[in-house]
Amino acid sequence: MGLGASTPFGTLILHSFEECQKDKRAFAENFHWIETHANMMHPDTIIEPVGEGYVQINPPFPPATTEEMDSFWDLPFTKLPHPRYKGKRIPAYDMIKFSVNTHRGCFGGCNFCTIAAHQGKFIQSRSQKSILREVSALNDLPDFAGNISDVGAPTANMYGMHGKKPELCDQCRRRSCLFPKRCPNLDCDHTRLMELYKRIDATKGIRHSYIGSGIRYDLFLTEDGFVDPSSKPYLKTLVLDHTSGRLKVAPEHTEDHVLQKMAKPSFRLFEHLRKEFDKINREAGTHVELVPYFISSHPGCTMKDMERLAHHPALKGIWMDQVQDFTPTPMTTSSVMFYTGLDPRDMTPVFTERNPEKKQQQKSFFFKNSSKKSQKPLQSSKQTINIAPEFSKKKK
Repeated sequence: MGLGASTPFGTLILHSFEECQKDKRAFAENFHWIETHANMMHPDTIIEPVGEGYVQINPPFPPATTEEMDSFWDLPFTKLPHPRYKGKRIPAYDMIKFSVNTHRGCFGGCNFCTIAAHQGKFIQSRSQKSILREVSALNDLPDFAGNISDVGAPTANMYGMHGKKPELCDQCRRRSCLFPKRCPNLDCDHTRLMELYKRIDATKGIRHSYIGSGIRYDLFLTEDGFVDPSSKPYLKTLVLDHTSGRLKVAPEHTEDHVLQKMAKPSFRLFEHLRKEFDKINREAGTHVELVPYFISSHPGCTMKDMERLAHHPALKGIWMDQVQDFTPTPMTTSSVMFYTGLDPRDMTPVFTERNPEKKQQQKSFFFKNSSKKSQKPLQSSKQTINIAPEFSKKKK
């Protein structure tokens, strides 16, 4: 029985641990099947032989229902740090203490992300009543001034989204509902999310509710227009009512062949987003900024690709906030590419920059002051690049 074929008992047998130690291709093939089953509604039991025994991965529980989600979140959490911190300031807590989670899971399927491995591909949403109870309870927290920093989740605008025909989702083996194309079975109506925002803002004691989590703009935009009638109103309310000065999005790169290795949509979609974003700002007389995130030296990305990113005309005048040099992390397709030099989705070779100096050179395209004349900053009339601390300092 070949790799990837299931036994009659619903068991998937992988290459052995010893094979993977000797052969990177075997390692990549194992990852491909583990990743495939991690994104299925009804995965098989997975077996990897090792020595005279084996490692067994049992299928996870089904995605939580709305009632189950409410039962978790409606428990009497204090939303305060553990008493052992004894009043000490916790920077990570400062970011989330006045935030509200609306759902779990993400069906974006980005190759450098582990959300699906942690929370699953299928969206598990709380009810509006449960969310509004938590919103109302924020008024009892110390120092709460009526501003919610984030109404979100791994991807904020996936709340309540699911397949139009659940029976098709039951059989689906796709890792992403958005890449390489948006699934025609996906219900990506943003109406229920806008209704939730209205009810949150109408809650006593709430002055503003912001969206601090990431959004997927390919859920409401195509390269030619909007996805459905709810898309344009959603983008408008997102920009004008729920963005605290800066709307952060993640195109990740400008070159389509690099984006293909990331499992991200074409950069042309970001260009369309910017046109619509600028139009909303212009018509409303506002000055909200659009802040894109980018990654350098991702598998498939060359020095020339970074040079093209740095000089892309669609980025002129944009204020860069955070940039990242690709760092391999466990349980991601991108890290398997980095280690094996193969794309585990089809086993094709992938150029991967592993030389630390050349990786630094790729990252240097994000900086204003470059040691090489050919390496210029992203075009901007007021360019300043602030690198996030976790990326600008080497972790200990």
